[in-house]
Amino acid sequence: MTGTATPGTPAAPTEQPPVRLVVVSAGLSEPSSTRMLADRLAEATRLALDERGLTAEVRTVELRDLAARIAHTFVTGFAAGELRDALDEVAAADGLIAVTPVFSASYSGLFKSFFDVLDKDTLVGKPVLFGATGGTPRHSLVLDHALRPLFSYLRAVTSPTAVYAATDDWAAADDGITPSLPGRIARAGGEFAGLLSPGRFSADGPEQEEVLPFEQQLAALRLPEE
Repeated sequence: MTGTATPGTPAAPTEQPPVRLVVVSAGLSEPSSTRMLADRLAEATRLALDERGLTAEVRTVELRDLAARIAHTFVTGFAAGELRDALDEVAAADGLIAVTPVFSASYSGLFKSFFDVLDKDTLVGKPVLFGATGGTPRHSLVLDHALRPLFSYLRAVTSPTAVYAATDDWAAADDGITPSLPGRIARAGGEFAGLLSPGRFSADGPEQEEVLPFEQQLAALRLPEE
């Protein structure tokens, strides 16, 4: 007997493949608050995808372990070994989560160097959720004056909410004015999951609504003749 479906029998729903997420953490210490934030953003995204009936496949790249290879690539112009694997993982991912510590009021040199050796077209149209960690809340503007311009330049689709975590944020409760860190992480993960939902984005960027020619729009406003 063949596997042909009986006429009139509805076809079984096609199972969606897992959403491939790559998490890039530029933390230098171990344990690292940068890695902690990256993991929590990934978990919030996974939970939000689960609510949409989707599963997530998460791969984490620790830039600390690739620092020497990144520097070597600047000299040789050729990425090899584990760095080549990491770059390929980013290229194949459906979405990217990237988190950096703040040094001198901006992203770290290691973080920037990784994206400097990444092919310039790798992130075109790819959803990216980014975050940063630092010792003081005064560095929170790094999200919009450094990180968002970087990923916009690389033509990525940046998630609306990015997350900055200062040292005091990890234990701070929601005061009714500023959302707590867990609340901001959950919101960011939910928005990012929306960008990762099938059909929301194409390889050429966000799907565009059909635009009617101006003449047709104008004709629709004309009063009917008596």
